[in-house]
Formats: sequence, structure tokens, C-alpha cells
Amino acid sequence: MVLTRISGLMLKTILIVTIMAANLVQVEQAYHDELSYQVVDRGTVSSALAASWAAASLSGRRYITLQPSSNEPVYLRFIEDTSATTFESMKTEGWNAVEILVQDPDALAQILSRSPYFKIVGPPRFLTEKKNIKAMQAIGPANELIYFTNISDPEKSGFGLQPARSFIDRVFIMVVGAREHAALNEFYRTTLGLQVTPPMLYRIGVLSEAYNMPAETRHEISIAQISERFLIELDRYPDGASARDAAPGSLPPGIAMVTFEVNQLQPDLPYLTAPGKRAAFPYQGRCAGVLVGAAGEYIELVGHGEICGLSGIM
Repeated sequence: MVLTRISGLMLKTILIVTIMAANLVQVEQAYHDELSYQVVDRGTVSSALAASWAAASLSGRRYITLQPSSNEPVYLRFIEDTSATTFESMKTEGWNAVEILVQDPDALAQILSRSPYFKIVGPPRFLTEKKNIKAMQAIGPANELIYFTNISDPEKSGFGLQPARSFIDRVFIMVVGAREHAALNEFYRTTLGLQVTPPMLYRIGVLSEAYNMPAETRHEISIAQISERFLIELDRYPDGASARDAAPGSLPPGIAMVTFEVNQLQPDLPYLTAPGKRAAFPYQGRCAGVLVGAAGEYIELVGHGEICGLSGIM
């Protein structure tokens, strides 16, 4: 992959996480009943939006967009895809986990243990010796892997991360995995202009289990910091991971795409299709374009930019 060196591009926020789902009715009920997420938009994918993703076959597919009870403008968008039942998190490269802020993982674990929609795959445990970050993992109704994480002391998090504002709050970290960890780090550092930490070794139980590795195996991870509100975790995946390719005219299965707000959309990036203005919620007429990252992950950028006849910085 040829990396494009840029200057001035800065990711601001995670705006939308797009997930393919076999049963939207089940997804809506699960997120409403168990996580208090509300539908803020629903409809069918327009032909223009599908074309902007180089995913024409998604035109006319039903979708729902969900927002947490904190009213934070960070959304989960589920698009109907009947083949989504075959997807397994962690087995392929790309976006593999959504990390959501919560106030009490132990109380949530009690709720989800009785849920017909969520399966707990990692009980609540502290992630650091400081005991300031506690997380649990669950598989959701679209086979999506979710980390539910409590930040009890932002000053000890190392990144200034803020705690949840509601019992179940917003997405604050996205996890992407690749076999070629150095290339993944370089993409986020060079193409997207983020500060990326050197690799660190961490225990990731769900990843070890997916590859039948000892539970205490430590995996290389790096962190790309967007702000004190959002991070991207970059994981080194075992050699047994495979590429996750999008079917012709579609988005990748599972966690398909992450949409980020940017200060200024740049014209010299390797977009899948020409960026353009998007009328749908929550683009609100802003310019958007899609890239494919080093792990095959789809990345949508939204903001102002002369590339779409828009100027100024949000």
C-alpha cells in the first residue's frame, strides 16, 4: 500500500459506527431494552449514499441509527444484511470491536446475563494495576463485539479519558486489528495524521480465545489518540487472521465502517469515490469521503472542504 503523507488533517470525533445486521427489529429491541439507546433516524439507504461507499447493492436497504441516553452525538447505524449471521468477531482483520463508556460494568453484567440478545464473553475485570479502568465484553445481536468500560479516574487513564455521563453512554474507542501491525500504525500516523504510541503488550482474552492461545498471552497494541474523548486501538492480530473483504457492491461484514468528523477534508487522499455533500442524517449537508485503511477497514471522513465546495472549519 502506498501511503499518502498529508498535513493539517485531524480527526475530531467518532460520529457513526456502521454495523451490518441480519435482523433490525431484534437490534432495535436489544439496544432499547438493555442499553437504553433510542432510534433517532430510520429509513432506507439512498442510492447516492450507497454509491459514495462504492456499495451500490446497499441502495434501498433498511437501516436504523441509534443514540445513547446521554444524548451524545455519537451514533450506531445498523444496515440490514441477511448474510450478517455468519460473521465472527476477531477472526478477520479490520474493525473488530466497539468500546462504550458505562458507569457500572458489574451491574450491567447482571442485566446482560439475563438478556436474550447479548452474550457475555468476558466478565468485568480491571484492566490496569491502578484499578481505575474496569471492562467487560459481550457479543450483541448483530454478532458485534462490544467492550463496556468504566473510567473511574480520568487522571490515571494516561489519556485523560472522561467517564460515562449515563448508565450506558457513547462509543469512545474503536478497535481495529491487522497482522501487519507496523503498517497499521503507519497508516494512522502518516495518512490520518494521528499521534500513535509505540507498541505495548496487553492481555486480550477474547483475542486469545479466538485463536486458541493461552489466556495470559500478551498481544501488541498501539493507541492513536483523537482527543481526550476518543481513541483508536490498533491491535496486532495472529497470523491466522484472514482478510475481511467486502462483497462486490457492499460494505465489509460485521463492524463495517467508522465515520469520523474532521476539521478540513483533504483533496489528496485515496478515496474510494469522489467526496461529495451528504444530505442524510447526521451528515447535515457536509462533505464526506471514504478511505480503506491498512487492515481493509472502511473509514469515512466528514467535514468542510473546498473539495466539495465547502470552506471553513467546524
